[in-house]
Amino acid sequence: MLVLRLLNVVAPAYFLCISLVTFVLQIFLFIPSMFRDPSTTPLFSPALLHGALFLFLSANALGNYILVIQSSPEDLGKGLNLGEGAEVVADWLDGSRSPGSALPSTHFCRLCARVTQRHDHHCFFTGNCIGRRNMRNFIMFCLYTSLACLDSLVAGMAYISAALSMSFANPLAFLTLLPHSISQFFSGALHSSEMFVILMLYLWLGIGLACAGFCCHQILLILRGQTRYQVRKGIVVRARPWRENLQEVFGKKWLLGLLIPVLNVGSEYRRQKEK
Repeated sequence: MLVLRLLNVVAPAYFLCISLVTFVLQIFLFIPSMFRDPSTTPLFSPALLHGALFLFLSANALGNYILVIQSSPEDLGKGLNLGEGAEVVADWLDGSRSPGSALPSTHFCRLCARVTQRHDHHCFFTGNCIGRRNMRNFIMFCLYTSLACLDSLVAGMAYISAALSMSFANPLAFLTLLPHSISQFFSGALHSSEMFVILMLYLWLGIGLACAGFCCHQILLILRGQTRYQVRKGIVVRARPWRENLQEVFGKKWLLGLLIPVLNVGSEYRRQKEK
């Protein structure tokens, strides 16, 4: 438990550090390298379009990340009818009451000591539980993080291709880039800044693929009307049309939430809360 609590603190700091490094590399290294002659650059040049795209992806990823953290399941638990309130939570803490005995699909997380309705999992990179209130923002965070990593990967490969005068036309060139770069770095033929960018390329690839896979997995579970916690515990859920399952998470105004980071636009939870 101590290791998990430590990971719950270290993982968000690690993610923010990677995000800061990515932003600095894009703004001060990759994008300036795309300008051949800044004085004659047209308004809709590829460099400016790439910069605008990266800022859009980064703003959405960071905005949804903040909303996932702010949408605390603890606040959600205060609005739920949990019977005897604090006594129920105390029973959960000492293990005398099962996590699902207060309400169906309600779970008490021992890591963050919060109650989550429709609990899915505890995310260490946000230090928060993912449930009904912040599920949509979490999916958008994974989506835009994967796209931002893909964008950074493409820009980084273009920079390395120009800096080292190499071509990535052959798919095996990227796979053999790291071992060749390590040998050249220790032989003194490669600068430390270029070696750092090459290491970041593989990091962006790994994070991008992980976030994309996790996002697709979550959407498949939503289509089935299930959560990861329910699948892991073998909890049977009532079958519903997939459109209703999607609307419960993304709301009717899903397009607005896809373009800008907002909190549960038109979702069923907000309508219940207003009542």
